[in-house]
Parts: sequence; structure tokens; C-alpha cells
Amino acid sequence: MEALKGIKVLDFTHVQSGPTCTQLLAWFGADVIKVERPGSGDPTRAQLVDVPEADSLYFTMLNHNKRSLTLNTKNETGKQVLERLVAKCDVLVENFAPGAMERMGFGWEQIQKINPRMIMASVKGFGPGPYEDCKVYENVAQCAGGAASTTGFIDGPPTVTGAQIGDSGTGLHLALGIVTALFHRQNTGKGQRVLAAMQDSVINLCRVKLRDQQRLAAGPLEEYSQHGEGIEFGDTTPRAGNDSGGGQPGRILKCKGWDKDPNAYTYFITQAAAWPNICTAIGKTGWIEDPEYATPKARLTKLNEVFGAIEDWTMTKTKYEVMQICNPLDIPVGPILSMKEISEEKSLRETGTIVKVEHPERGPYLTVGCPVKLSASPAEVKRSPLLGEHNEEILKNVLGYEGPELQSIIDSGAIG
Repeated sequence: MEALKGIKVLDFTHVQSGPTCTQLLAWFGADVIKVERPGSGDPTRAQLVDVPEADSLYFTMLNHNKRSLTLNTKNETGKQVLERLVAKCDVLVENFAPGAMERMGFGWEQIQKINPRMIMASVKGFGPGPYEDCKVYENVAQCAGGAASTTGFIDGPPTVTGAQIGDSGTGLHLALGIVTALFHRQNTGKGQRVLAAMQDSVINLCRVKLRDQQRLAAGPLEEYSQHGEGIEFGDTTPRAGNDSGGGQPGRILKCKGWDKDPNAYTYFITQAAAWPNICTAIGKTGWIEDPEYATPKARLTKLNEVFGAIEDWTMTKTKYEVMQICNPLDIPVGPILSMKEISEEKSLRETGTIVKVEHPERGPYLTVGCPVKLSASPAEVKRSPLLGEHNEEILKNVLGYEGPELQSIIDSGAIG
């Protein structure tokens, strides 16, 4: 059974952060009604278009399992329809600019009057404070949340990551908040507001760097490569290249074919418990008992030499061979997988992590499936809706309009 079956979500989100959240809810069985502007809809429908006259991958990959209703909320009839939707739905999700819902006439106080059980969930760039009215995009969130200042190499500029931790990361946080609020409502009968700020979400994902900021007061961060290289630490958590964030030294190393393949690399961690096996695998058995190398502390000043020797070995193996050799020896390694390799990986198709979807306008395309797997509530990925595809269906089946009343809404221009 679908875990959220019976929950109706009024989806006023667009672009990435909000749609990530509502798509998760839809995957888990909620009836997500995506409210869009007549004629244009979510702006990502027309962004980065690769198939003429079809919705972009940007839109389709963020709006699976939803129904689309076009609604002009500036139209008086449109406002009446929206009020009826608020009364019928359980959750309203929005990622408009601050104050937009209030200007529409559907701020939190008004929504509470219409439906005291309603949960109103919002994505904002910043939480309350000096920047709460600022517009925020993915990379702005990464920078303001501390990720960029701690990403990259120490001799280079701050760097953002390709993982969408600002947008999709915030959507994941908001979905958890909504499900928690639904559980609270089950016990109290009352709705509440849920806020996920992009800056806050990025900070949450950067907690180990906040950990290291406080550790600096006790001295150098010895597991960072710069310590072994004799580079002085400043007063803030530095960029750490590809060092492991968990305290076990780790780096990205070249593998066989690296000079032709930009992703022929592996991540290799010199975990203390695996040190004898590492030495044996790379042909450095003398290091197992040598006091200059035998302990993690002794190795801290020799990490360049240690990883250099390991890389001499990994360069004679493909990244997959490194994994096949190291995993049975309990040596933590991982291949650097390209998006092409991920899209072609059979096991990811079998688990539903990568899914092929048919679309009436663009044909088949690959997308991500639900990353969270429930044993009794498996998620089925269904294609994203065409603009306004479910207008009459929602007006009839959700709101109960029929006959002349339904026709008058259509004639009013409220749905475009």
C-alpha cells in the first residue's frame, strides 16, 4: 500500500527545491496537485529544452507522479477555486519569494481560517534575520551555508559541488518536516507551518566542517593533508581537497587509463584497521611493523609518501579491479563513477534508483527513482504531467464541480 495514500498536497512550487519535496511525497503515494500558471506553467518546462515542443528534462525529472492544474489566482473565480482546494487538501507547499502568498490572499492566517488542519510548508533562501528577503539559488545557498568555503584545494578558490545540496537537499529536509507535521496532526488534529531555509539545510549537511571549526581551538587538524605538509592553519576550517571528512586519511588516486579517461580514479581510505592489508596489497609489507609507518599518528607526516606508493599500485589496475581486490580485504575504496557509467549500471536499474520513463511528447528518458526504499510501500515512478493535463479531472473529482458550475469555471478563464 502507498504510505501516503489519501494525503492531498497542494503544490505551488517551481524549479527544484520545492518540486524535489513534493515529488518525494508523490512517490510515497500522496495526491500532489501541481498548481501552474496558465499558458506557461513551471518555468523549468521551457528551460534547457533538448527536444523541441516538449517539456524539458529539468521539469520532467522533478515532477513525476503529480497532476497538473492550471489556475489564474488573480482571477476572482480562480481565487474561489483555490479557496476550495485549500479547504480540501492536507498540505500546501510553496517556494515563492517572501510575501507572495500573502499578496495572493492566502497567507498562513487566512489558510488557518479556511482549514485549521492544513500544513503549510515553505522553502526560503534564508531563515529569519538580516537576509530573509534575499533571493537564493543553488550556488548562493552552497556559499552562504559554508560548503563552498570548505570545498576545493587549499591553494585555490572556494568551489561549489555538483550535488544540488542547496535545492534538492532543502527539498529532502522539507519533506521530512511535512511528514513529521502530518504525524503531529494525527495526534492533535491541528496543522502547522513548516519552514526549510536553504542556508540552514546546507549548514546541516556541512556539520563536520562546523565540528572542525571548533576543533581548531585545540590545535591543528592533524588528519588534514596540509598538516603533514607543514602548512599552517588559519582561524577557520580550510579547504581540504579530497581528504576524508571522517578522520581517516583518504584521497582520490589515479587508476589505469587515467591519462585518457577523466574518471579513471578511485577513492582510497587508509583506515587504521586495514593498514596491514593495505601494505600487503601494494607490496609494502615492511611498513606493517616499521614504527615510522605502523601507527596512524606516525603516518600523518608521511601521507604524501604513503598515498604516492598506493597510487603507484592503483595505476596498474582499473578502478573496478582496485575495488575487486580491496573490498574482500576490508579496505575502503570506491570508483569515481561518471554519469554515463551510472546511467548504464544494471544494478541501479534493478533497484529502481535509475528508471526509464515513457513520455508522450519527448519519448523515453532516464530519471532518478525514489532514493528511499520502503519494503511495504515501493515507489512507482510515473511520468510528469503535461501542462493543465488534469484540469477537469481535479475540478470534478477533488472539488466536486459538475454541470453548469464546472462549465462556468472553464468559461471564466480561471484555468486558462
